[in-house]
Amino acid sequence: MSSSLGSLAAKVANINGASTSVAIPAWRQFTFFDAVPVKDVHDLDSTPDIFKSTPEISTVTSSSVGVLVADIHGSIHLLNREFESVNSWIAHVGGRVTHMVEKKGVLITLGEEDSVRSPLLKIWDLQAKDKKTGAPNLLRSTKVQLNNRPHPVTTVALSSTLSHLAIGLGDGTVILYRHLDQSLASSTSLTALPKARTIHESVTEPITGLGFREPLDDDALSADADGAATANGSSSNNNAYYLFIVTTNRVLAYQASGRNSGGPAIVVDEIGSGLGCATMDWRYRNMAVARDEAIYLCGIDGRGACFAYEGHKSSIHTHLNYLVIISPPFFPSATSASATVRNLVARQPSATETDVTKVTVFDAENKLVAYSGTFKQGVREVFSQWGMVYVLSTDGKLVCLQEKSTAAKLDMLYRKSLYLLALNLAATQKLDDSSVADIHRQYGDHLYAKGDWDGAMAQYVQTIGHLQPSYVIRKYLDAQRIHSLVTYLQELHSMGLANADHTTLLLNTYTKLKDVARLDSFIKTESRGRGNAGEEQELPFDLVTAIRVCRQAGYFEHASYLAKKYERHEDYLRIQIEDAGNYAEALAYLRKLGPEAAESNLARYGRALLQALPEETTQLLIDLCTTTGPLDNPPDSASVVTSPTAPKPQAAGPSYLSYLALNRGATAATVVSSDTATPPSPSIKTVRADNASRRADSVYDGTITASAAVSAPPTPPPATTTGSIRGQPASAAPIAPPVKRLSPRLYFPHFVDHMGQFVVFLETVALRRWGQSVDDQAPGSIGLYSDRASVAPTVEDAGVPAVDPVDADRQDQIAVWNTLLELYLTLPLAHGPPAARTQFDEGVMRDKALRVLRSGTVPVDATHALVLCSTFGFTPGLVLLWERMGMCEDVLRFWMDRHRAGGAGATGASAKVVEQLMMYGAEHPQLYPLVLRFLTSTPELLARHREDVKGILEYIDEEALIPPLGVIQVLSRNGVASVGLVKEWLVKRIKESRAEIRNDQELTKSYRLETAARLKQVQELTSTEEPRVFHVTRCTTCLGQLDLPSVHFMCNHSYHQRCIAENETECPACVREHAVIREIRQTNERLAEQHDVFLSEVQDGGVEAVASAYGRGLLNASRLEEAV
Repeated sequence: MSSSLGSLAAKVANINGASTSVAIPAWRQFTFFDAVPVKDVHDLDSTPDIFKSTPEISTVTSSSVGVLVADIHGSIHLLNREFESVNSWIAHVGGRVTHMVEKKGVLITLGEEDSVRSPLLKIWDLQAKDKKTGAPNLLRSTKVQLNNRPHPVTTVALSSTLSHLAIGLGDGTVILYRHLDQSLASSTSLTALPKARTIHESVTEPITGLGFREPLDDDALSADADGAATANGSSSNNNAYYLFIVTTNRVLAYQASGRNSGGPAIVVDEIGSGLGCATMDWRYRNMAVARDEAIYLCGIDGRGACFAYEGHKSSIHTHLNYLVIISPPFFPSATSASATVRNLVARQPSATETDVTKVTVFDAENKLVAYSGTFKQGVREVFSQWGMVYVLSTDGKLVCLQEKSTAAKLDMLYRKSLYLLALNLAATQKLDDSSVADIHRQYGDHLYAKGDWDGAMAQYVQTIGHLQPSYVIRKYLDAQRIHSLVTYLQELHSMGLANADHTTLLLNTYTKLKDVARLDSFIKTESRGRGNAGEEQELPFDLVTAIRVCRQAGYFEHASYLAKKYERHEDYLRIQIEDAGNYAEALAYLRKLGPEAAESNLARYGRALLQALPEETTQLLIDLCTTTGPLDNPPDSASVVTSPTAPKPQAAGPSYLSYLALNRGATAATVVSSDTATPPSPSIKTVRADNASRRADSVYDGTITASAAVSAPPTPPPATTTGSIRGQPASAAPIAPPVKRLSPRLYFPHFVDHMGQFVVFLETVALRRWGQSVDDQAPGSIGLYSDRASVAPTVEDAGVPAVDPVDADRQDQIAVWNTLLELYLTLPLAHGPPAARTQFDEGVMRDKALRVLRSGTVPVDATHALVLCSTFGFTPGLVLLWERMGMCEDVLRFWMDRHRAGGAGATGASAKVVEQLMMYGAEHPQLYPLVLRFLTSTPELLARHREDVKGILEYIDEEALIPPLGVIQVLSRNGVASVGLVKEWLVKRIKESRAEIRNDQELTKSYRLETAARLKQVQELTSTEEPRVFHVTRCTTCLGQLDLPSVHFMCNHSYHQRCIAENETECPACVREHAVIREIRQTNERLAEQHDVFLSEVQDGGVEAVASAYGRGLLNASRLEEAV
């Protein structure tokens, strides 16, 4: 098609006969460049000095180190930004430089010298200078000649890596040097170049353009946005070098490297161009060929994009993403098709007298003219350096085309409402996303102002992530624009940038429009893919908000779908129970959750579920507290392995029944009907018998029926102490550590209005979880400890030791049995319906309570049980607990109070007192004085128990429990007991007292005589006036006859002098005894100073401690020391 366009344009030009005029441009024209004259830094009124001799300039090129200018004298000048020469040297002596090309600081020049007929190729190192001349080092110098007939060089091309160099000659020959970079690095010879290879010959078609197609690296290969290559469908090797060869008639492509390289050049287009009218595009991927009718982009696979831009063209250059097109000189006319030419004539009427050259900066990607200007006297050179375009006119004036800022260019497009073109320009300029979003915002505002709501919304959608959503939402809150708002909100959610308010607004919009289909599509949107690690990313909307809005709008099905799908268990249950009232579905869902998730949810909704489905909910709670696995299939009670005999209770459990408000008024009283009281586990004997058949059809397959409970009981335990619970034999194998189960205490408050279910729950949990029950004993078989032959256990045997805070399961066990005991004592309720009173027979309940108290292994808090039995007047339990806890005095006082109260219960009460005394008196002697006071309190009791009183007196006398005076005081406090009752006891006690007095008198007399003898002996020993005669004749040590010399001691012991040690001053026979006495005295002296010890002994022993202190000399220590 582009070929046809070119032919058509040529025909039109021939018909009109206008060789200098151009057709009407098809592209929009803008002034994206400002033409600024470049002045000499030393003379601001003139052009830079180097360009004042423009006719002598042969070529100008840009480089990585600055602008390179060559003249016809063979010199090259390196210019800086101020266009001052910073270095110059003669490259070709006596000749001129025709072509220059530079890459990576390496300059290649082609020129002529008078002494050489052929063109000369020289390679310079611009980064290394000769120390003497300051000129760049010359790396290579050789002639370009293939035969004896030299031909001029028309064009040259150098790859960016210096690996390939191509030279085009006027005779249609193309020479290629491969591996040039390796040659420069490996040799220092001036003539050492790779072997030149002739890759193309065409005698009738001179070479007008060369260019290398650079290979792409991995990043560029993946991000290649070349439209021409895409259009061509290129499938060639992107990592290979290709050389484009342009002649006057054709464009060819030659593969210079890679696989299959070295073959003949392939024709890619049959349209050629003139000299200077072919250049590589800015990406070095395609060859741009300028013809009069259009500009063609040729790839390696054929012609690509075609830009119909008619008009004669003398040269074409590349500047960034722009193509700079130079037209040949022509005379301007007011009728010219170019607006630039017409404007020139309008401003300067005399402009028609001189020829001008038109310079056009064309943006091929955006299909616009970025600049169009005319230059008088023609254009000599155009080069791109430092991001700007420089145009050198023939008269030596240098003009810089400075590109406006992107913001300025966009502002120009905004003023003309060319927003699409602004978006294309932003893509070309590679603006950031926020800048592009701002363009979309302004475009959207423009469309919104025109009333195009949908078009504006399409632009606003592109701003998501950069523009505040509230900016758009406020514009579309009107009811007429709500459909467009839905589009924006949906896109906001799909990109994951919506917050809770956006979700609320979108769902409210759906509900307002009653668009159930779109609501279904929205809430069923899956998550936006998965991350690198396979983890599911977040939803495109706020889940909590979506559920809340659907609930508020009455779309319970949608809300429950979201909650169930994304495992929002609390929300799902709240919807099913509070909103939809679908209790059965909620209960089934709880079973699927498992114990951990169901625990907290049942704590919240258990009461509501019990109100709607009491049986099923109770069964679920039982399964929850007795199993650790899934709850889909409730465990069968008949298959539960009972635990071994439970250990002794560890702690006092709290009174959990206080949570249930049993003492509330009649309006809040628990009402248990015959239907609601049906337990889900009929093995509990509190269940009516007619419920067995009804539960046979239950959905819970694991529930035991009443018949199963009778026909298949667990293995009975071996014979144990009366009242023991069911358990495993004592010889059972060791049990693995218990698995932690959920605490049943959490659900106690839910049964406030369901006492029947509460009893079933507690009894079944105790049986399944700990294997404990009181149903293994026949009703009425439980009595008091005093009714049996066994001795009542002590507090340690049946009491409750300190609790271990870690043993939560034990605390649960205690709480269950404490609460069960309270229920046994409170049911049936006096204000309850007749059906409830019939179901909970008082006799059965009280008998169960007695079994609980009588059991030695059921962990009931004794103190709590005492309070309950006392509160509800349960006398058998009260007495049983007193006996069990060793509170014998309380038992006696109970029977005493019963006797004093009179009535039917007073019969035999006094006999019970005596009986209890006989049972516990041996271990508790303090009971005898209590009973003695009781039996002598009234004449009737004394007359009935006269012999018992005598027996008590005898026991008190034997055990010395009360002094005789104390007994007399007890009996004489009232006028009931007579002297005749205790006459014999008093006579006996008087005789014993007289005998004790006589014995004490005799002991006193003997002690006095002994003391007098001791005092006389001391006097004799201390006397210095009377001589002492020793009558001992034998040695105390050897028992031999004493002879002189001998030693006599005052203690009447005598020794041979040889039988005792030298310097011995004490009697060897008495020394040990004297040492003991001295030690005792020293100890007593130390104790005499320790007053606190003495006071503590006095507090404990009274007069006896004082007498002992006198005896040890503690109170007269100073007198003893003086005496000594």
